Amino acid sequence: MRFQILTLFPDALRALAGYSIIGRAIESGLLLLTATDIRAFTVDRHGTADDYQFGGGPGMVLKPEPVFAAVDDALAAIPDAERSATPVVLTSPQGHTLNQAIVDEFAAAPGLIIICGHYAGVDERIRAGLITHEVSIGDYVLTGGELAALVIIDAVSRFVPGVVGSAENVREDSITSGLLQHPLYTRPAEFRGQAVPEILRSGNHAEIERWRRRQSLERTLRMRPDLLDTAPLTNSDRAYLAGLGWNDDAA
Repeated sequence: MRFQILTLFPDALRALAGYSIIGRAIESGLLLLTATDIRAFTVDRHGTADDYQFGGGPGMVLKPEPVFAAVDDALAAIPDAERSATPVVLTSPQGHTLNQAIVDEFAAAPGLIIICGHYAGVDERIRAGLITHEVSIGDYVLTGGELAALVIIDAVSRFVPGVVGSAENVREDSITSGLLQHPLYTRPAEFRGQAVPEILRSGNHAEIERWRRRQSLERTLRMRPDLLDTAPLTNSDRAYLAGLGWNDDAA
């Protein structure tokens, strides 16, 4: 999968993307990540990528000319058959909050072009003329969009075959499955007076799965009850949750 990141700080993004699972996936060729300096597409000798706002106001605005030129260059590097299916994403606190549905949509694409927002914002003509998706990673403001771009890359990359060792692990993760994940334990069987639940050492796989499902339901009800509105629940799940006091409005 191809990620083309348009940024004012390409070195920082390349460094952060070089570690752990993502770094190994890039080395093995499963992911292609290019970080392009938007200033390379400026037309003055100072490399000016921002300017003052029309109408006055605090903060500088990312100029349209270098961003349009950078996106044109990125699109030109994409095969014709994939170009129209490649989202052009702007990281911005004004965007839709990143969630699993957006991640799934991006993971189905051949690649992404991500524009890292900066300063007070971007010239509105960038929104109107270039981007297909505007994405926020939360209701707060960062000093730049590089960290948000990395979050998007990390979340999407997990669904590229071979990036994560087990596809089953991805499907069963919190949020991805629709629920929060059940408790996890590893050795030792007892640590500082806390023992691994006996059911997990029983060897009874059917009962283990039943326990895990119920633990997942309980944790979701306690921590993120909003997820239950859209989670894929069975009649048995609903009955169990009702016994815990959950009010199923859909019932």
